[in-house]
Amino acid sequence: MIYPKIPLAQSIIELCLAKGVTQIVISPGSRNAPLTIGFVNNPNFTCYSIADERCAAFFALGIAQQTKQAVAVVCTSGSALLNYYPAFSEAFYSQIPFIVISADRPQSKIDIGDGQTVRQENVYANHSLYNANLIEKVCLENDLKINAAIDTALFQKGPVHINAPFEEPLYEIVQELSVAVKVTSFENEPSVIDEEVLDEKATIWNNSTKKLVLVGVNSPNQIDEKIIEFLAKDPSVVVMTETTSNLHHSNFISNIDTIITPFTVNDFVDFQPEILITFGGMIVSKRIKAFLRKYKPQHHWHIDSYRAYDTFGSLTHHFKDDPNTFFNNFIPLIMKVESTYFSKISKVVLVRTQRTDDYLRKITFSDFVAFDKIMAGLPHNSQLQISNSSAIRYAQLIAIDASIEVFCNRGTSGIDGSTSTAIGAALANGKQTTLITGDISFLYDSNALWNNYIPKNFKIIIINNGGGGIFRILPGHQETPVFNTFFETSHQLTAVNLANMYGLDYFSATDVDTLESRLKSLFLNNDKPSILEVFTPTLENDTILLQFFKELL
Repeated sequence: MIYPKIPLAQSIIELCLAKGVTQIVISPGSRNAPLTIGFVNNPNFTCYSIADERCAAFFALGIAQQTKQAVAVVCTSGSALLNYYPAFSEAFYSQIPFIVISADRPQSKIDIGDGQTVRQENVYANHSLYNANLIEKVCLENDLKINAAIDTALFQKGPVHINAPFEEPLYEIVQELSVAVKVTSFENEPSVIDEEVLDEKATIWNNSTKKLVLVGVNSPNQIDEKIIEFLAKDPSVVVMTETTSNLHHSNFISNIDTIITPFTVNDFVDFQPEILITFGGMIVSKRIKAFLRKYKPQHHWHIDSYRAYDTFGSLTHHFKDDPNTFFNNFIPLIMKVESTYFSKISKVVLVRTQRTDDYLRKITFSDFVAFDKIMAGLPHNSQLQISNSSAIRYAQLIAIDASIEVFCNRGTSGIDGSTSTAIGAALANGKQTTLITGDISFLYDSNALWNNYIPKNFKIIIINNGGGGIFRILPGHQETPVFNTFFETSHQLTAVNLANMYGLDYFSATDVDTLESRLKSLFLNNDKPSILEVFTPTLENDTILLQFFKELL
């Protein structure tokens, strides 16, 4: 076996192996050579080389998103680790285990004008769950910090930073280890159900006729079927699910904005819940957030093992459990309550569904039509990754087959890294994976295609409307040179040359007929990754979407 000569690098590598951190994404560099030598030459690790650090970090994030295991990214000193920050913050807000291992110059070289140096210690302080600032010599303190960092990522589900200073020479190797690392066990305190609190909440539940359950980002197949059935069949409960919730039942409402946008003041008052229960990650819908902030529930209970954000300014209790544990303890204490809460909204759903179908049949080709056709054309039992901005918002308006798993970087809701994340996820999951992305998001992360690990059956569908379409549907849109240049980012670019450069198959569509035809071709061709670019009319999209909400009544 080949090992780096530097003992500190040996310690980091051996502790990663002992803790089961075996997926390593390496950004090529020199200062991190001792780590690269150790990881690459140990067959227990699976290593990937991604040159662009921002892409590397999101690629790793995609793997961790799917495996639910910590993935380590390794970089050289200087600005390299700063390029990991967007993915690092996404991991923080999306509660994804993520480890940055940055090589550094010795502290004596920092802030003296030496090359490729920045203040690396604690650089992620605002979003890191643990910062392990190591020293050059081998010591128990280093081992304990490395243990703590890895355990924190694994058991508290978030990002950590290990900063390791190395002095030259960096490339020397040895045949035997010179360290014996100290491996510690993580003492995770088991959650304890407070029966008194549970009884109190059950009494409130049993005396309420209007309960709203709102589900944000949630992994597939996470909620017990008996819990789903119980919530779906209680007439006093309405369950609203986002596209990223991966939670399905015929009684659940998945197109939230379509339902509540046309509400009158009386409708909002009538729909105001007495109890709001939330679980899952970030909520996409601005309309449901605005509604619940104005028409606050008397009780808001959030269920999450780690954190509770007071998204609506009404949080009254945080149950520090996973949803299954909570509901399996709660359901025996509660009863179905007679109510018209669900029946009233179910009638609205029927009307809105019919109006949506009628509207889609009569409008011209646009973003809305394109999304409707694309969502219907996705292969069953596949995975869908969606970029942010208008892409995820259109997806919220359209039903999706329950067999399709849906993911989106909703932690920070950034457009950076969507393609890189999707590629990492596709590699880890192994399923047929499709990324639906906007043109700006795709161009912003085009270095994601500079990647030797893209699965052959990976598909990218780009909605190219010539700019940042999200800004056209937000208040303040004006058709001026300033708007087009500094908000919408108007452009005439296409993906065809990028596809050719990186060896991807390329298809394009400009209307319903070509879109339906190209979708079939896209999913029949699995010899190499493919791009389908759908061109929609820049100036009509916002008008068509805004008119849609007016015609729902």
